[in-house]
Amino acid sequence: MVHNKFGEHYQVHFQNEDYTQVLKAARDYIHAGHTLLTHPLAGSVKPNETPYKSIMIEAAKKQLNLESVKIIEESIYTCEKFASTTKNGQQEVLIDFQYIDCSLIENAIAKAVL
Repeated sequence: MVHNKFGEHYQVHFQNEDYTQVLKAARDYIHAGHTLLTHPLAGSVKPNETPYKSIMIEAAKKQLNLESVKIIEESIYTCEKFASTTKNGQQEVLIDFQYIDCSLIENAIAKAVL
């Protein structure tokens, strides 16, 4: 949903992977010099409850941001503590999780452009 809604206006790297793999992909960007703009565990949905997670990072590469590194590493550790209990196949539930994820990013984008 995030890719469909914002893909024309922003660079969206869609990854069809589990939550932990998305966090690890974000970590690769951070290690390359990008900075986190949203917390990877933002929202009230636990990592084991949703198959969707969007993370906003700064497009420009800069010097390694140690705070971003700390946050992403702690987020990966937290995510790995949870066993996945997401019920795949329940289309209505999956759409709800997509909507929550999209709403969180939409709010973050609105704050970032102010």
